[in-house]
Amino acid sequence: MNLTTDKSPVLVLAPHTDDGEFGCGGTIHKLNNAGRQVYYAAFSACKQSVQPQFEEDVLIKEVKQATQVLGIPAERLILFDYEVRTFNYHRQEILENLIDLRDRIKPSLVLMPSLHDIHQDHKTIAEEGLRAFKFCSILCYEMPWNNLNFNTGGFIKLSEENLQKKIEALDVYKSQAHRMYANEEFIRSLANTRGVQIQTKYAETFEVLRYVG
Repeated sequence: MNLTTDKSPVLVLAPHTDDGEFGCGGTIHKLNNAGRQVYYAAFSACKQSVQPQFEEDVLIKEVKQATQVLGIPAERLILFDYEVRTFNYHRQEILENLIDLRDRIKPSLVLMPSLHDIHQDHKTIAEEGLRAFKFCSILCYEMPWNNLNFNTGGFIKLSEENLQKKIEALDVYKSQAHRMYANEEFIRSLANTRGVQIQTKYAETFEVLRYVG
């Protein structure tokens, strides 16, 4: 699986707007730069948990801008409207959404949360994503604040440009700036740590759930 020479579509599964940017924003930018068609599907804009000083739909506006920073055109951004922290009650409907995405996009690679992610929505997307895309290559992206266990079996090298675009995309999310991990220092230090593990400057790491060559 050569990420930069293969030209087949890639699908990013984000339980909530911004999860894809946090987990694999540098990789998304790298793939777009290489000419891959990257699609981004977000399943909730978390309207129920937006802080009161922001408009209810602020995350919808932010994800549209952030994904464009990473090179994803508007027509490849797919937004669903599930209520945050209720995904486990809508498993079948979510699975049907995923199967529809599989049949329409036909991705060879899917980037999604870890099966070990302790957030209930993230775990549901990971479990149903495995069911829908079991014949594709699946890489699970890292979210350290939600991962009690994470097998760093796969790494993708990032350039300074890739990392800077990830930081710029996340900076769009003013509604999430209060999160402890939503800052350049943390994002850059994590990329540096993962880079050290493979003797390069920056990287993102993934659990290799499925590999189809």
